[in-house]
Amino acid sequence: MADTSIEWTDATWNPVSGCTIMSAGCTNCYAMRMAARLEAMGLEKYRGLTRKTGGRAKWTGDIRLDETALNIPTTWSKSRNVFVNSMSDLFHPSVPTGFVGRVWDVMARTERHTYQILTKRPDRMNEVLRNGFPVLPNVWLGTSVEDDRVLHRLDELREIPAAVRFVSFEPLIGSVSQGSLKGIHWAIVGGESGPHARPLDPSWVDEIFNMCSDADAAFFFKQWGGKNKKATGRTYRQQTWDQMPRLSM
Repeated sequence: MADTSIEWTDATWNPVSGCTIMSAGCTNCYAMRMAARLEAMGLEKYRGLTRKTGGRAKWTGDIRLDETALNIPTTWSKSRNVFVNSMSDLFHPSVPTGFVGRVWDVMARTERHTYQILTKRPDRMNEVLRNGFPVLPNVWLGTSVEDDRVLHRLDELREIPAAVRFVSFEPLIGSVSQGSLKGIHWAIVGGESGPHARPLDPSWVDEIFNMCSDADAAFFFKQWGGKNKKATGRTYRQQTWDQMPRLSM
């Protein structure tokens, strides 16, 4: 719930904390490590959300709703891009639809902000939002895709009514050449970072760059990643790619 170093947003807002490992992209999730650190610092919100397994922090599957965090965006007078639930997934099955509705109400009342919601569960996102939720022009809906085993998430995302649909190909750990970005407005691409980072093949980035060109989607290259992401940088094809989706409304 503060300014962030994440390149494609300005701030994070976490009315929910905790998650469950969903697919291969979750294996080295930064949020698990961060939740463990925050618990060690004494933050009650993160107590019991992770456990140590094989020397690493892993989600326990517990989900915590933070009533006190709900209205934080109303206190920000300056407009911001806001990554919703960087420490969880708003559409985790343990998050009640009613609580999602309360998050929706805050976003509707703070039109000055642009909200970026990322989920690994676009099927539930679709199920929940088709149950009376309005399409908000300041809310972007996205899903994470790490390799070709979860390309079905792109099809599920396409079914969801949204002002902007986006995909985070991060951590990109395999080819997604059989996918399509038709009906999707923005792609974020990044390699995994941290002590157990899996390698990023440049050809996988090329595939997504070409997919963006074919679908007229904005291309944002976040990082090459690795154990030292600052050393590998974020230059692709001799330049930095910070494209953002073009808004029609």
